Amino acid sequence: GSIPSGYLAGVWLANIDLRQLGSGSTGATNVLRHVGKWPALAVFLLDAIKGAIPVLIARDLLLNDYWQVAAGIMALVGHIWPIWLGWKGGKAVATGLGMLLGLNWQVGAACFGIFLSVLSFSKIVSLSSVIAAMSLPILMFLSFHGSDFRPSYFSLSLITMAMVIWRHRSNLKRLLAGEEPRIGESR
Repeated sequence: GSIPSGYLAGVWLANIDLRQLGSGSTGATNVLRHVGKWPALAVFLLDAIKGAIPVLIARDLLLNDYWQVAAGIMALVGHIWPIWLGWKGGKAVATGLGMLLGLNWQVGAACFGIFLSVLSFSKIVSLSSVIAAMSLPILMFLSFHGSDFRPSYFSLSLITMAMVIWRHRSNLKRLLAGEEPRIGESR
């Protein structure tokens, strides 16, 4: 999770440190605003992959649900607080999506659908991210069928929601003040 793909895109492609620009995040949205759409897409995909890989490795090693969840949480923690960048990274949205796709692809796909739906009418990435995160525990709960309830997955959905919302707290303040930029607008 600590591989700083957004930071590397900024340095390699535009000779900038994203932590000093815009939101200060090394995620795909800040890459979009300061480097471009194709690098942002690449960062989004790489961040999603780095969320999925630990979960899939844990599953392939036949580790139980709790270890798979722990692997996913560690990917999120590594993305948010990367050791290589002085503990300042992204907001865990794409990495969280990848982690969800690895654990329960239906829930991951539904969250991504909610994200895209909100983004299509609001054009505000942070609002889309927060609403998708808030829907996660509900979607995770609804994905269980009777006796297949997985407390570890449900706990993960609550932790992930809390992490994403916490990382977007400055965005939420700007949203409430009507100052959060939309896609295509400059800050």
